[in-house]
Amino acid sequence: MTAIETTGSGLSAIEHDAQLRRAVVAGTVGTIIEAYDFLLYVQVAPLVFAALFFPGSDPLVGTLEAFGIYAVGFVSRPVGAAVFGHYGDRIGRKVTLIATLLLTGLSTFAVGFVPGYATVGVWGAVILIVLRFIQGMGIGGEWGGATLIAMEWAKTNKHRGFITSWPQWGGPAGLFFANMAVLAFSWVSGDQFMNWGWRVPFWLSIVMVAVGIYIRLGIMETPVFRRVLEEERVARAPVIEVIKRQPGKIVLTALCRMAEQAPFYVFAGFIFTYGTTVLHTSRNLLLIALLIATGLSAVTIPLAGHISDLIGRKRMYLIGAVTMGLFSFVYFALLNTAVPAMIFIAIILSFIPHDMMYGPQAALIAECFSPRLRYSGASLGYHLASVVAGGPAPIIATALLAATHSGYSVALYISACAIVSIITTSMLPDYTGKDIAQEDAYDGQADHTVDSPLVHGSSL
Repeated sequence: MTAIETTGSGLSAIEHDAQLRRAVVAGTVGTIIEAYDFLLYVQVAPLVFAALFFPGSDPLVGTLEAFGIYAVGFVSRPVGAAVFGHYGDRIGRKVTLIATLLLTGLSTFAVGFVPGYATVGVWGAVILIVLRFIQGMGIGGEWGGATLIAMEWAKTNKHRGFITSWPQWGGPAGLFFANMAVLAFSWVSGDQFMNWGWRVPFWLSIVMVAVGIYIRLGIMETPVFRRVLEEERVARAPVIEVIKRQPGKIVLTALCRMAEQAPFYVFAGFIFTYGTTVLHTSRNLLLIALLIATGLSAVTIPLAGHISDLIGRKRMYLIGAVTMGLFSFVYFALLNTAVPAMIFIAIILSFIPHDMMYGPQAALIAECFSPRLRYSGASLGYHLASVVAGGPAPIIATALLAATHSGYSVALYISACAIVSIITTSMLPDYTGKDIAQEDAYDGQADHTVDSPLVHGSSL
């Protein structure tokens, strides 16, 4: 089939290819900006916020309190997923994506102006909580749109894993730029960094937002959503309908992320607490190692997405979950040597098992939901994981360290997350290579969340 026949875009093959490239760039750039905005907090929290907003607390307790505010952004993600999922399925992917980018970017910019405890007392932390909630709402609506704007412009069913892996790469890329921003201002002396140096990376986000808005204004609505409009199949209350029609898939897509999301925030955020308080290593060593690890993700995430197109989405994801469960113990064994070279290697390697899941994850989740409910369903599943996985992860890891004084207790926690992901992923259907543009492919189906073992790529 031609591009026009497959998607109903009404464009020539060349024009369709151009829109696909723009959509992938728009989705990727947007997720880079959103990830930068959100992950900048996790870089600054253990370095600055514990002392700035909770000066009377023990350092480890202050870190827990700072990560508590950090978790607020995860609690609000499902709220944003519901709100923006509703509009994404009713008025379109493009307009909704612009709104989410503005919401997250402006709230991040405002974080740079929040006064500390010495100036306004506890109100500084209160303001930060409000901004984190708003920021999380924007993130909650961003991922679904960024994934769909790329996936729904795909010309065939054979490369969705690879295409959607690029917006996924925006996550580690955003962490890369957040690390770069913090590292760039780490030359500022301690007092100056605490007073104003940490604020500059937050202020810089406004420039990135302007670039992202410019790029997103240049893309067209996806052919899949336009078909939903033309066929007058827009759901009146898509969030409610997807919860009624496909509740099992929402729950399973949320829990399948346990092995990916919880370890990521341990590897990206908790490592600063563990590295500086237990290993007594330098902040800059940790930052540089993370920079290299996130740079490596530019290869491993698209590669994992591509492999999932060949062997099946579920099979690739399950391989990654098993690898993560085993690697967690290797990770802490390398860190506990306290040898800078071994710490460096541990951090660089840590993103590989994560990327093995993160690459095919967008397609795995989004393919589970019908076109007219896809923004809502995929967003809810993806971001409900934030409540049980991403948000609590640094808090749980820090609490386990405080209670046991051993990194291996955190490794056990990561392994438990991996087991949850293995079980729930095994119960999801696999739509690798199937046509997901047609509403009829989903109509009349019960919520069969357990796939047949004969389905391509459904088992190891």
